[in-house]
Amino acid sequence: MKIGAVILSGGYSTRMGGFKPLMKLGGQTLLQRTAQLFVSGGVKRVVVVTGHRKGEVKDEVARLGVKGIHNKDYDKGMYSSVCAGVRQMKDVDAFFILPVDIPLIRAATLTTLAEKYHSDGVVYPTFNGERGHPPLISAALISPILEGNGKGGLKALLEKYPSREVPVWDQGILMDADTPEDFAILEKRLLLMDVGSRAEALALARQCMAKRGREHGRAVADIACTIGGQLNRRGYQLDMDLLFNGGLLHDIAKGEPHHEERGAEMLGTFGLKRLTGIVAAHRDAVAPKSGKLSEKELVCLADKLVRGTCQMPVKQRFEEKLILYAKDSQACKAIRRRLLNAEDLERIVVSCLGRSIKDVLTMEKC
Repeated sequence: MKIGAVILSGGYSTRMGGFKPLMKLGGQTLLQRTAQLFVSGGVKRVVVVTGHRKGEVKDEVARLGVKGIHNKDYDKGMYSSVCAGVRQMKDVDAFFILPVDIPLIRAATLTTLAEKYHSDGVVYPTFNGERGHPPLISAALISPILEGNGKGGLKALLEKYPSREVPVWDQGILMDADTPEDFAILEKRLLLMDVGSRAEALALARQCMAKRGREHGRAVADIACTIGGQLNRRGYQLDMDLLFNGGLLHDIAKGEPHHEERGAEMLGTFGLKRLTGIVAAHRDAVAPKSGKLSEKELVCLADKLVRGTCQMPVKQRFEEKLILYAKDSQACKAIRRRLLNAEDLERIVVSCLGRSIKDVLTMEKC
């Protein structure tokens, strides 16, 4: 299937106070981020529709190596730019449409939408039940779009045709930049792209994990955050989102061989690269020589403090394992090693906080 993409970049940016296509977010223009999203996602035909300040945008388009098309009627509104871009999509099976001011969509979202494509309508991504961008539109709708009068915009026209809503865990599908306040929110989101927001982690857990696994992950996340919050009050600088998301998703590949390695691989594919080390090490982590725990060791310890959703002492958790594998000497040897490592992690926490883990876990959660 051949997929194209139309990036709408012809507006005035009236409410922003700056010119959105060329505004920089994390050192890259919004146009660069949207274009690279599609190019890196394997979209072969990417067309940028220009309008206001066409010369400057044309230069950026040339720098990015994608196709630009000027909409001379851009002052008539966005629908005219939609039509200008859609005219360039006649050799594809389907195409995305994305305004330039929605720059932090995840590549995994494009893959998911392409997998759910159907030939006669529209596929919409949703986050927690709310539709977002970019829709994936069948080429069968090119003629109706070009023949439309633009009343109500593209949204009104597409509502006449078959559609499918596809849940994704990507909060960025809902995040545009109409105002400086919106842009500030995008700047904060950019810092979380390789960790995910907590809302994204919860959505990903719902999509990829069984109820029992989600509940266990949430219990581990809560314990990790409780301990982490107390350590931060004693001078640590632990990332609480990293703790929560790593704890929640640590068993995302549970049931597969070497599930900790497979889970890390999955999250890396999703772009959540800062979670990979935590997930890979959650089964066993050695206390660092510095005597100061990172998020990785803390999630590992939290996992050893809960069975299912029930808190229990580390030693009891491992004693149950030793009974279960009593006839397997090699397994028991590995279990005892992991027990010693977990007890080392626990001692570091107790030494820093001056109280038992049981007391720590009665304190306020993050």
